[in-house]
Amino acid sequence: MIEDPERSRTGKILDLQTQDRPREKLQAKGAQALSDFELLQALIGSGNAQANVGKIAKDTLKLFQEYGANITYEQLQQVSGMGPARITEILAAIELSKRYLITSEQPIIDSPEKAVEQLADIRDKKQEHFVVMTLDGANRLIAKRTITIGTLNASLVHPREVFADAINDRAASIIVAHNHPSGSLVASEADREITIQLKESARVLGILLIDHLIVTRSGFKTVL
Repeated sequence: MIEDPERSRTGKILDLQTQDRPREKLQAKGAQALSDFELLQALIGSGNAQANVGKIAKDTLKLFQEYGANITYEQLQQVSGMGPARITEILAAIELSKRYLITSEQPIIDSPEKAVEQLADIRDKKQEHFVVMTLDGANRLIAKRTITIGTLNASLVHPREVFADAINDRAASIIVAHNHPSGSLVASEADREITIQLKESARVLGILLIDHLIVTRSGFKTVL
């Protein structure tokens, strides 16, 4: 369900479209719109004779996934192409975040099951509720909102309403969902049409549509 971070074939930032380069993307959309991989690329900046920036970021991310915020200078030295100046910058950024930033308690939504956990309030509703969840670049929930209540159709669920808050949240991606009061998990023609509209709008806006879920009291199903 969750897509891998965008990368060019060579791993060089210059090979990406300007709007897709991590630093330009950060300037345009804010830091929370970047994936972990892109944040590391933005922090590292460029590669060198030993390795390109994509390879350095990829190897560094593996260490972060293993050691987290407790990563050490010696561990970062294992990354080919990672010099003393970059290691110092990364460790300084980690220490500042420890001292001044509050750890978010918002859940990470990286599977359909975790998304469904956030939808318990609509599973038993007698009317259809259309919900949008906005996520940051680490798939952490920013907000969950009910956009419409009533029979689902293209006039009620317009991309403008769905993506307005996502743009304001500077979200990297969204998950949409609605309940079927009938208990059926079969996607209707309207469900499929709305999904197609939202996918096209997401492509134009550069905000990933991760999933469209149908939920009932007894289960869930993806429309994508």
